[in-house]
Amino acid sequence: MIKLQRQLTLEEFLALPEGDITYELIEGEAVPKFKNDEISPKFFHSSITGALFILLSAWAEGKGRVVIEWAIKLTRNQQNWVPVADLTYISYNRLAADWLQDDACPVAPELVIEIISPGQTFGEMTEKATDYLKAKVQRVWIIDTRAKTITIFYPEHALPQTKRGTDSLEDSLLPGLQITPQQIFQQARIC
Repeated sequence: MIKLQRQLTLEEFLALPEGDITYELIEGEAVPKFKNDEISPKFFHSSITGALFILLSAWAEGKGRVVIEWAIKLTRNQQNWVPVADLTYISYNRLAADWLQDDACPVAPELVIEIISPGQTFGEMTEKATDYLKAKVQRVWIIDTRAKTITIFYPEHALPQTKRGTDSLEDSLLPGLQITPQQIFQQARIC
């Protein structure tokens, strides 16, 4: 006898109670973002998250919002998908400054940042970056804390660009942002 599991609707997923575990909606199932101690944020991950939040929030003042671990309502393979990015930037052009709801991000943001945790691979994160781009996110940064690199995925380019050291992260999508991987890693104090 085969028991079929019913898939969660977007509304059911978003109504789940908050707890100590962060879940993402993937193919109708609530999947823990961090599945075990091996894939949970460690010092480097947390330090980079904090550094990026400080640097990006200063730049985003008056332009948009930078949020840590905010669920985003997207679609993947024609199904509801609710990933929880490590950091998200969304401009006030996409989501008005007066939007104030305790809810998942209702539209695709300009920038999603994922930091590779121990136990995750660059390949897995590349697949997730591709899914973000297909869902209309404009830029995805994958940060490798061990290699001290930031790989940027663009919807209009087949190949991503990897930045390191003093390479500029300037981007026409993020006007006025002038930071480098080196600045981020120094701010996080993991150089």
